[in-house]
Amino acid sequence: MIPERPRHHGKNERPTLPWAVRLVVSMVSAVVDNACRPNGTVNRRLIHFLDYQTPPISTTSVSSTDISIDATRNLWIRLYFLSPASLAFDMVCRNFATNLPAIVISVNYRLAPEHRYPSQCHDGFDALNFIDENWATRSANLAHHVAVRACRTKLHTMKMIGLISIQPFFGGEERSQSEMQLVGSGLLVSVPLTDWCWNAYLPLGSNRDHAAANLSGPNADDISGLDFPATMVVVGGFDPLKDWQRRYYEWLLKSGKEARLIEYHNIIHAFYTFPLLPESSHLSFKPQI
Repeated sequence: MIPERPRHHGKNERPTLPWAVRLVVSMVSAVVDNACRPNGTVNRRLIHFLDYQTPPISTTSVSSTDISIDATRNLWIRLYFLSPASLAFDMVCRNFATNLPAIVISVNYRLAPEHRYPSQCHDGFDALNFIDENWATRSANLAHHVAVRACRTKLHTMKMIGLISIQPFFGGEERSQSEMQLVGSGLLVSVPLTDWCWNAYLPLGSNRDHAAANLSGPNADDISGLDFPATMVVVGGFDPLKDWQRRYYEWLLKSGKEARLIEYHNIIHAFYTFPLLPESSHLSFKPQI
């Protein structure tokens, strides 16, 4: 597949958002900016104002349940059945579970800066292995109905048939065109914020060209010989990270992998958590990858 020519917005151009979404984005940005301290630590108490925790709930359409994997590191998963506790992502998972012929699983992985890379990948790997090894005692159908958003991994018997990469958070030492052009309020993501996040997440002494950040950069792994699943990459026109996401897509193609790029030109980062945005409903249907 030949990638389409990138479409770049002007520096002063802003996305067309409903007033309620603009208000929420401004509030979230203000809280996050104040919670991320200059010394690399985070004010969790302040962040929790944005991260309302929901218990597992059963409704007429979707039921959910929590399963503990390792209590010592608070590693657990939430399963959503058609019939992670963060309110915004709980709504996203319920939306997927309602509209997809699948069981949706959300992993409560450890967070930075308290736990740096590769803690999150280890948690994702262990969660997938737990599902692979234990599901026979819980349901006979999970191995056939899992959609995965996770780190690269190898499993015993479960086969990853597809990777849905929705606005993946990548970066690098270079400043991309979209990072330089898409600045100001109303975008949710900014260069100072992403720099802070990489500094908090990557191993001490690393820069943003570490393979965990710049996946397709100078330290990229050679995946040409791997059985890498077909991948759908979703990009937002007003996401400052979109150039990095497009590079990831192009890297997959150059590595001989099946990949598809979906770009919504008027959306910001994490658009799928805002039900008022019409594009948020576009991810409710089974992707063709």
